[in-house]
Amino acid sequence: MSLASFDHYAALFAAHGVRLYMVGGTSRDYLLGLPVRDFDFVSSAVPEKTLEILGEGDATFAKYGTISLRKEGFCADFMTFRKESGYLDSRHPACIEFVDDIRLDAARRDFTINAIYIDSDYKIHDFYHGQEDLKNGVIRFIGDPDQRIQEDPLRILRAERFARRLGFTIEPLSLAAIERGRPLLEKLNPEKIKMESKKE
Repeated sequence: MSLASFDHYAALFAAHGVRLYMVGGTSRDYLLGLPVRDFDFVSSAVPEKTLEILGEGDATFAKYGTISLRKEGFCADFMTFRKESGYLDSRHPACIEFVDDIRLDAARRDFTINAIYIDSDYKIHDFYHGQEDLKNGVIRFIGDPDQRIQEDPLRILRAERFARRLGFTIEPLSLAAIERGRPLLEKLNPEKIKMESKKE
């Protein structure tokens, strides 16, 4: 991963009094020494503020807190800290609240290894021992694995995809919840399952 992009946008956000973090697959793959093709950044800036800072971006998913930037082969999602509740359709939260609390944002994420935040000083913020799971090669849900799967059954396929891609194992409680929750996949749009299955 080239750190120049993160440094550039972190400085841009800092000029507006906002601290930017890399998170999700970006921080995970960075810590593993793997190439990063897409960038996940997060901050306390609401989508409107993010657009103001960037001066451009795709606001299609702004209601979910995401502004996307695609230019010259660079792909990044700039997200707002948020908390979620009420997954009525087994896929999307019924309620999204933008917050100014990194811990609340971490609590909504799926796996410990995807909830590692790295700030502009390259300080690591790891509230769920994701670094330990990276070191031990473990996929583990944050919180109650049954609840996380009920919120979004697609997480079953994500867990299995990450295990294959990274050569990790799924820890026993998470694996048991996956087997219990597998019938929930039948509720999902087949196209969503097909798209997830095609990802590396």
